Amino acid sequence: MRGGLRKRAEGAGRKPRLVFTDRLAATLVHLRLGLPHAALAELYGVDRSTVSAAIREVRPLLAARGFAIPNRPGLRIRTLDDLFTYADAEGVDIRLDGTEVQVRRPRAGRPGRKAFVSGKKKQNTIKTTTFSDHQGRALFSGVVRLGRMHDQTAVRTEGIAEQFRLHLDVHAEVDSGYQGLAKEFPSQVSAPPKKPAQDAPDGDKRAWREARRRQSSARIVVEHTNAEYKQWHPLQRYTGRREDYEQTHLAIAGLVSDRAARRTTRRLTSTELVPVRATAC
Repeated sequence: MRGGLRKRAEGAGRKPRLVFTDRLAATLVHLRLGLPHAALAELYGVDRSTVSAAIREVRPLLAARGFAIPNRPGLRIRTLDDLFTYADAEGVDIRLDGTEVQVRRPRAGRPGRKAFVSGKKKQNTIKTTTFSDHQGRALFSGVVRLGRMHDQTAVRTEGIAEQFRLHLDVHAEVDSGYQGLAKEFPSQVSAPPKKPAQDAPDGDKRAWREARRRQSSARIVVEHTNAEYKQWHPLQRYTGRREDYEQTHLAIAGLVSDRAARRTTRRLTSTELVPVRATAC
């Protein structure tokens, strides 16, 4: 009867075949190398279902850990609000960019099947948005959406634009996919400059190329962050259940941030042009 006393002591029941350290190790190996559950079961001498249960148990724990903060051991970023609050308080200029991973195509006849089709890659994908600092160290990765949604749409629907309104001192470098965000927040968001007209003076074209080069040099580090994620096998081409992708991505991204946070912070050098003083002969 519901509401009665327990009839079985806490901790009773069938014991797991693998201790927690083995379950954690199996999950890490699966996330890093993409080994099938059956292969891991052979390594540990257990049934495949035991490994599957272990991964289902440990993966959400890794996903919930959040992202490590450079030079702040013990503190972690778990939400967009945490990220922008940290960047505002520490004066960190962020870089953001979207990345997408190919996933299995939904069955024919299922509703929303076309929502996974990316207009850029012409494949079934899931997209995420990555945030890093000026050294390419991962600060946050999330804003998970289906491949059909454009980056600029995610900015509106997932609260990124609202965070810029709330934190006026946060600055960001973005690519051309976020031109709308740069137009809305011109003093906070830097996007590639507009290309001059075909008949523009050569001086304007050279200035545009130099400005574009500098902006790209400042932003390119977030591409390196995305490349770090893709070194993990499941994020090269995800073959698992699509509903588990967000959890898998957060688990991997959090582990990548742990390693990135240990990099020594380099001083941000100035790239401003300095006029040369004419010397008297």
